[in-house]
Amino acid sequence: MGSSLTEIPGKLRLARPPRGAPAFRFIDLFAGIGGLRAPFGELGGDCVFTSEWDRFSNKTYRANFGGEAIAGDIRAVDSADIPDFDLLLAGFPCQPFSIAGVSKKNALGRLHGFACEAQGTLFFEVARIIRDRRPRAFLLENVKNLLSHDRGNTFRVIARVLEEELGYAISYRIFDAKPWLPQHRERVFIAGFRDGGDFSLDDVTIPDAAPKLAAILHPEDGSEAPEAPFTEGPKARVAEKYTLTDKLWSYLQGYAEKHRAAGNGFGFGLVGGGDVARTLSARYHKDGSEILVKQKGRNPRRLTPRECARLMGFDAPGQSRFVIPVSDTQAYRQFGNSVAVPVVRAVARGLVPRLSPPAVEKVRARG
Repeated sequence: MGSSLTEIPGKLRLARPPRGAPAFRFIDLFAGIGGLRAPFGELGGDCVFTSEWDRFSNKTYRANFGGEAIAGDIRAVDSADIPDFDLLLAGFPCQPFSIAGVSKKNALGRLHGFACEAQGTLFFEVARIIRDRRPRAFLLENVKNLLSHDRGNTFRVIARVLEEELGYAISYRIFDAKPWLPQHRERVFIAGFRDGGDFSLDDVTIPDAAPKLAAILHPEDGSEAPEAPFTEGPKARVAEKYTLTDKLWSYLQGYAEKHRAAGNGFGFGLVGGGDVARTLSARYHKDGSEILVKQKGRNPRRLTPRECARLMGFDAPGQSRFVIPVSDTQAYRQFGNSVAVPVVRAVARGLVPRLSPPAVEKVRARG
């Protein structure tokens, strides 16, 4: 089942433990750092099984959600060993289907999509567990490109497996995080119910709000307590290490100019407090080029990992509750690979009441 890590002292349970009997039980596959888990825990769910094979993600997950064992490679997990559950959550690996992932694999002459044996076939591990355990419902998440990959054939296979072979009524929808967070981040969600039902992702309420980047940036005016290694000094200024060196800033400007001259759209994304950021990606640790924050009279800077936690909705604006126990490099990878938590929360609020009559009453009682 995979080895567990030593529990980190001072952990913060983001999802409140259910009071008494849980409203529903769920499992968290390809869990990352818990972006899918947190909202369902808030709604009274009890996570009874977790699977994630990256040891650094496990460290962050455990620091925030507690000490249960985390299974490693899902391919080595026998369906019969998973405790009873009502809902399956899975953000199965997206690199085989993402635009960047496909481009990179093409350039290297490697297979992608379902032909990528390392990651592309992991959807079928999800299907195996659904087939064997027949949960009431599931929620899957992936990149927008999943719908168009291989001229739509990849998604047709997924839909056929879920609907025709497994017998679930499915609904899917692309959500952009922009109404919830100051980030353009499009992801597809796929919900399925074993007994049909009237749930549709089209009914999920999208707020009118359009938050800007200033909401998640360090104010640097002393109103926020310093948090090493991200901020320092009495005014909690962003640490110097996040400002680009002259060499890196010159390189990025030259790279962008070269592609502009060639008619390409490649280049850095320079943003201020009144802007909405590009999509935060797992490669952000390399040079931060997709989201560079303007600084008056200075080179731009990267977001700090704390700002990334806020940009992804793990922390509310101004908060620093989410535990980040890993290096900056690992933190950037983890947040870049995760889901926008407020989007999941909106989906969860519509999905959970339809799981079962007991779940309806308990969720209503919680408000």
